[in-house]
Amino acid sequence: MVKKNICEIYCYDHQKVDRIQKELKMIDISIMNQLFKAIADENRAKIIFALCKDDELCVCDIANIIGSTIANTSHHLRTLQKQKAVKFRKEGKFMFYSLKDEYIRQLMLIALDHNKEVEVNV
Repeated sequence: MVKKNICEIYCYDHQKVDRIQKELKMIDISIMNQLFKAIADENRAKIIFALCKDDELCVCDIANIIGSTIANTSHHLRTLQKQKAVKFRKEGKFMFYSLKDEYIRQLMLIALDHNKEVEVNV
């Protein structure tokens, strides 16, 4: 008989549950959720990766790196900018993008390290 991945009886630690529920009410988890949704798209993840490798790239560079059109790349960059993952500056006729802060770089690097660890332990 195959056991399900659930407890056999229903019983929980009231103190732990209450403490964590209180902490959860004090943060806006939806902001984190939106950031992860933005990064979950393959092209946007490629953009974040590219910006981890070079501090600043213009839209044309990014489009060529991810193998996409300028219009599609701009759409992805706007989404990332709305989620505060990237920032931009304009120089003449060029738009340059960079990561908003070091936390975004760390998220990507941690995810890549995790992926390597999972592949090694399979």
